[in-house]
Amino acid sequence: MTTPVFLDVEGTSIAVRQTAGAAPGIVWLGGYKSDMLGTKAQTLAEWAGREGRAFLRHDYSGHGESGGAFADGTISKWLAQSLAVFRHFTQGRQILVGSSMGAWIALRMVQELRKAGEDRIAGLVLLAPAPDFTAELVEPALTEAQKRDLAEKGFFEEPSDYSAEPYIYTRALIEDGRNNRVMTGPIDTHCPVHILQGLADADVPASHALKLVGLLPADDVTLSLIPEGDHRLSRPQDLDMLLRSVGAMARQAG
Repeated sequence: MTTPVFLDVEGTSIAVRQTAGAAPGIVWLGGYKSDMLGTKAQTLAEWAGREGRAFLRHDYSGHGESGGAFADGTISKWLAQSLAVFRHFTQGRQILVGSSMGAWIALRMVQELRKAGEDRIAGLVLLAPAPDFTAELVEPALTEAQKRDLAEKGFFEEPSDYSAEPYIYTRALIEDGRNNRVMTGPIDTHCPVHILQGLADADVPASHALKLVGLLPADDVTLSLIPEGDHRLSRPQDLDMLLRSVGAMARQAG
């Protein structure tokens, strides 16, 4: 395994792993409270190594090997870090592979890169995509107790199915999420998009992926629904589908 290098982004040390290889390169964007050494990222890294394809991944602040506190994170901060890593470590065309919240970051990156005249995204592969999850999924489900915690403490906690540590949702994350919404109208990615969505996903319902598909240009979008897939999409058959999807997009873009 490659050892991480660190990029200073606005005073925070962001951990990055990179392997050189052919273009288009693959850029991994992880989910909320996940890190770049998770099953999907590792599987993709090993595949990229076998294929001789460039691969880049990093941990957001407060995640994995990066510095900073998790509770200080917002979509804007994690987006800025992802853009800084992308611009510092990649050249040429890239495919963004975003998992859950990483899909939101990927869609925002496309917007910001295009705004800056940087047309380098060759495609998007989005797994259990959770764009706008703070406004679309978290806020509508808030209990009175959670609303009170947000108002009085500035955060609330929720047990996690994936970790002994609870999920923390801060008022800053939720308020900043409103400023980063992408599902308010048509989303023009200017590149092909392949969405992988489990129908047994208890965290991000399939209806959310269907709503996203409805906002994307129809001729460039593939939606693969996985009957028994959960939010992680980390079973061997899910990982196989991920590799086939990324491989097909890389060949198409190459």
